[in-house]
Amino acid sequence: MILRFVQRCKSGGAESARPRTESSALTIGTLMSHPRLALGIGALAVTAALVGCSASSSDTTADGAVELTFWHGYTEADGDVLQDIVDEFNASQGDVHVTTEVRTWDSLNDALLPALAAGDGPQLLAVQAENLPVYADKGALVPLDSFYDGSDVASSFSDGAVEMGVVDGTHYGVPIGFVPQAMFYNKAHFAEAGIEEPPATWDEWVEDAEKLTVDENGDGTPERYGLVLPDHAAAGIWEALLYGNGGDVIDDGEAVIDSPENAETLQYWRDAIVGDQISPTGVSGVDADGYYSGQQASMVVGGPWLATISEENGIDYGIAPVPAGPAEQAASAIGLSLAVTENASNAQQEAAQTFFDYFYSEDVSIEWSLGSGWPPLRTDIDPSAVSENPVVAALTEQTDIAHPLLPGVVNSVDVLDAVDVVTQKTLSGGDIADLLAEAQESVADAVSD
Repeated sequence: MILRFVQRCKSGGAESARPRTESSALTIGTLMSHPRLALGIGALAVTAALVGCSASSSDTTADGAVELTFWHGYTEADGDVLQDIVDEFNASQGDVHVTTEVRTWDSLNDALLPALAAGDGPQLLAVQAENLPVYADKGALVPLDSFYDGSDVASSFSDGAVEMGVVDGTHYGVPIGFVPQAMFYNKAHFAEAGIEEPPATWDEWVEDAEKLTVDENGDGTPERYGLVLPDHAAAGIWEALLYGNGGDVIDDGEAVIDSPENAETLQYWRDAIVGDQISPTGVSGVDADGYYSGQQASMVVGGPWLATISEENGIDYGIAPVPAGPAEQAASAIGLSLAVTENASNAQQEAAQTFFDYFYSEDVSIEWSLGSGWPPLRTDIDPSAVSENPVVAALTEQTDIAHPLLPGVVNSVDVLDAVDVVTQKTLSGGDIADLLAEAQESVADAVSD
C-alpha cells in the first residue's frame, strides 16, 4: 500500500530528464576524507501552497508514469551500482520513473537550494548527514514521519542510522548509508613488533602504539608512528574518544563539552600523543590517511576508503573496532540519507515511497551494501549475506557501537570547528580547563542560533 507523506506540495517543478553524466572530481574516498564539504547554503525562498495536488503534466512521463529526478554524489563504482538499482526499479513497474543526475557532493550542495527556489531542483535527494539538518531548517525537505509510522522495513534500521535523519523530533531522511569508523592496521608492522591481536582497550592501544613506533636515529622524530590520530578535520574521531570516556559535545540540544570526563580524555591522549610520541601532531584526517598509506603510521581510524588505500599501497591490512574507552566502546559513524524535497508534488512524494519500498527490499539492500562497500541498512539481514565482501562483513559487525555525528544539529560545522580548536590547542600544550570553557561557549552559541 502506498503511504502518503506530509501533504505540502508544489503545483509543478519536475525537472526535465537529463542523461546520467560521469564526473571526475571526487571519489567516495576523497569525500569521506573531507566530511565537511562546503555546504553551499544560501538564501532559500520556499513558497509551497498548503493545498492537495495530484500529478500534473510536468510530473509525468509520456507514458503516464510519475517522474522523479534524483540527485546524488556517488561518482565511482557505488554510483554504477546505484544506477543499476534505479534501472531495475524502472523496469520492474510502470507507475514511477526515476531519472538520476550525478554530481559531486560539493557541486550538489552548491546547486541544490538555488535550484529548489527556482522550482528546477530534484524531488529525490541523497544528502550527507551533516547537511540534512541545514536543508530541513531551510524548509527544503518534507517530513517523512509517515514513512516510519507505516513501513515495516523502517523498524529494522539501526537507531543511529535513523537518528541522523531526525531534526527537532521530525524525520527528514531515510538512511542510504551508515558506517562506523574503524581501526585499520598494518599486519606486517604488527608481526614485526610481536603483536598478535589488535588492541581492545585504550591502554592496550597506547601500549601497542609504543611498540610500533620507530625512531631509528633517536632524534625524537619517529620515522614511523604506531598510530596517527588527527587533531583537526578528523570526521568525528575525537567525538568518539569523548564518548568512550562517558563524555559528549551536545546532549539533548545543550552544550556539554565542558565536563570532567572530557578533560580527563584530553589529558589522557595528550600524555600518550605528546608524551609518548605515538602519533604526529598538527595533522588532518586527510594527512592521517597519507601517513598510513606511506607506511609512516601503523594504525589509523577511518572508513571503508582505507581498504582501497591499503590495497593500492600494498598494505596487508586488518580491520578492528575502535578500542574501548573506560566507559564504552564507541565509534563515530559517517552517514547519508535519502530525502524528499519541497519541489515534490503529492504524487511525487507517493512515488518516492514506492521507490523506497523497492530500495529497502532485502535483495536490493544486499545488492546496495555489496556494491557500495557499506554495511546493510537493515539490521535484520543476516551477516552471511554480505560475507563475500570482507570489508563490509567486518564493518557490519561494528555497527552497534556507531554513534551518528551531531545528529539534528543545524550548525554542526561550527560545533566541529570548536572541537578542532580544543584538540589542536590541547596537543600544543594549552590549558585544558580554559579550552573546554571556551568551547562550551562556542558550542552553546552554535546550538542556540
